[in-house]
Amino acid sequence: MVAKVTMAQQGPEFSELVQGYWRLAEWGMTPQQRLTFLKQHIELGVTTVDHADIYGGYECEKLFGEGLALDKSVRDQIEIVTKCDINLCGDKTPERKINHYDTSAAHIYQSVNNSLERLGVDEIDVLLIHRPDALMDADEVAEAFSELHKVGKVKHFGVSNFTPRQFELLQSRLGKPLVTNQVEINPLNFDVVHDGTLDQLQMQRTRPMAWSCLGGGSIFSGDTEQAKSVRDQLEAIRQEVGAASIDQVIYAWVRRLPSKPLPIIGSGKIERVQTAVDALNIELTREQWYRVWVASKGHGVP
Repeated sequence: MVAKVTMAQQGPEFSELVQGYWRLAEWGMTPQQRLTFLKQHIELGVTTVDHADIYGGYECEKLFGEGLALDKSVRDQIEIVTKCDINLCGDKTPERKINHYDTSAAHIYQSVNNSLERLGVDEIDVLLIHRPDALMDADEVAEAFSELHKVGKVKHFGVSNFTPRQFELLQSRLGKPLVTNQVEINPLNFDVVHDGTLDQLQMQRTRPMAWSCLGGGSIFSGDTEQAKSVRDQLEAIRQEVGAASIDQVIYAWVRRLPSKPLPIIGSGKIERVQTAVDALNIELTREQWYRVWVASKGHGVP
């Protein structure tokens, strides 16, 4: 069973693994199948779900909400994370010429209201700023956060893909702590391990959320020298620790980091969720962790 962990001081409790719904529109599920899948991963202890307003071309929140509406009691069993600030251009937004970011208060309010309507809920547990916005006015964002919390539409706030300085800037304007920074962590791309991002979160005892832990599948099928080297090392470690698959070794590798990231699971197959849950029992040694580091970097440690 997946345990609950506290994300930050004064922060919410999340499940140690998070179910991601960014590909929900591709899963081809009926509303009942969506509800069934949700209940299945809740039974495994995976109670935190990750969304964004733009996922599936602004469709995934709506699809999730349709399933949730079939049994509204399930809402009390989950923690909903969603994101805002990316403006996509397309058929639904013909007035936009390019994709861009928008952290204006007006856009944040509009995005939250849209998410609440699509999800069919009254409150979002955690709202994240999806990507750093070069035009972000920290005071304006802080004012929007304060108002959304005051009227009961959002409980907690965080960020995604922020640098430590960007995180500090926004935090400096807030009365409550940002409860997470959702960042990419996988054996092919772990820049946040070295650029101070995870150091900052560990210092503040704030848990990161880790997206693309499996590298979007490139770890399994990529033909670059890096992907091949990492894959071979993961397979060797899989045999050593008795893991069922290299997926489990990857999840264990991410979780070995002292900032204690919460991996986001991207699959809509409950068997893959179970595989991730089983990986919680796997612990890597320091040397095993660094063997993956060396395989990815292509050289030994300095």
